[in-house]
Amino acid sequence: MTTSKQVVFSPEANPPLPFYSQAISSNGFVFVAGNIGCDRDTKLLEGGIRVETRAALENIKKVLKAAGTSLENVIKVNIFISDFDNFQAMNEVYAEYFKPGTAIPARTCVQVAVLPLKAAVEIECVAALPVDP
Repeated sequence: MTTSKQVVFSPEANPPLPFYSQAISSNGFVFVAGNIGCDRDTKLLEGGIRVETRAALENIKKVLKAAGTSLENVIKVNIFISDFDNFQAMNEVYAEYFKPGTAIPARTCVQVAVLPLKAAVEIECVAALPVDP
């Protein structure tokens, strides 16, 4: 079985560092790299976990669009937070993007010791590509 693998790049999203791609599309899925709440110059946004969560999810939306899919097709999300005391605040913003009562993605959320740029949150996901009828 041959596996296809294509780099996904969105010029509208924050640029990736040289060591990874924004996302990889393979066999009907898009694997989006971890996103933190930073600006295009890779400087961490001020304002805490709510601002960072929103910025990370907005960046993910741009990458998914470049891949030909959207948040509606996300099937798995991994969230890394630096302080579990911020869990509720992060969830409130997350719920704006993935509405409870819908087919929200499977999710894992863990606390980690430190994130890049000392961010409060990092989010990565896997999405399905739409299937042509």
